[in-house]
Amino acid sequence: MEEQLQGSGEYIDTLITLLVVWGPKLVGAVLALIIGLYVVNMISGSIEKMMVKKELDPSLRPFLKSLVSSLLKVLVVVSVLGMIGIQMTSFIAILGAAGLAIGLALSGTLQNFAGGVMILTFKPFKVGDYIDAQGYAGTVNCIQIFNTILKTPDNKTIIIPNSGLSTSSMVNYSTEPTRRVDWVFGIAYGDDIDKAKEVLLGLLTSNDQVLKDPAPFVNLGELADSSVNFTVRAWVNSGDYWSVHFYMLENVYRKFGEAGLNIPFPQIDVHMDKEIAV
Repeated sequence: MEEQLQGSGEYIDTLITLLVVWGPKLVGAVLALIIGLYVVNMISGSIEKMMVKKELDPSLRPFLKSLVSSLLKVLVVVSVLGMIGIQMTSFIAILGAAGLAIGLALSGTLQNFAGGVMILTFKPFKVGDYIDAQGYAGTVNCIQIFNTILKTPDNKTIIIPNSGLSTSSMVNYSTEPTRRVDWVFGIAYGDDIDKAKEVLLGLLTSNDQVLKDPAPFVNLGELADSSVNFTVRAWVNSGDYWSVHFYMLENVYRKFGEAGLNIPFPQIDVHMDKEIAV
């Protein structure tokens, strides 16, 4: 009986010792965990508000919020475990090695992801813009985290990795509301250049899609080998670019013929000498 009481006393002493030694650490760790998670939620909420204020792409907001929240929560848990005496050095080293291996294996994917974040954040183009990049041209149909999808004028789908789009040169034809259309039209030597200028200016000023300001430009640009070339420029709304471009090509051909102006084209004259036998 005395031995049982003595054993029970030892258990109680051990329990009291554990409570005295570990109790404050456990209480502190629990409080730190609760406060840490509360702070993480506050930071995540602030980040979300900032992304909304900056008009960040809606498809990117949940991912970035979740990524930041998860990283902060891992940091809080690691800190709490360290407070109660658990050695995290080996655990962190294993996580670091695993992260390095995964990063190397997915390096291309991660580059595309980083490129997608850059595109959605800084918006060098948006859905609906017509761009020329990576050797392809088309209308932006969709901007995803890893790829951007273009639709060509002949309805082909082009998928371009975001890594190249975010780090190389690109032409965005839709950024500005207006564009300049350029042509070079030639007439034959000996034709009336004043008449040619009159025809070209008449076609431009009679088209309502051609802007009056800046005014259309028509001038003699080059005395070429077989033609007198005129430089023609006109400003239009971006959406009218191709309609005005083709309008001029078709009507210049018609009006030049009606005005007696010749459009030069490559010709070869072949002279054959016939030897007359004596």
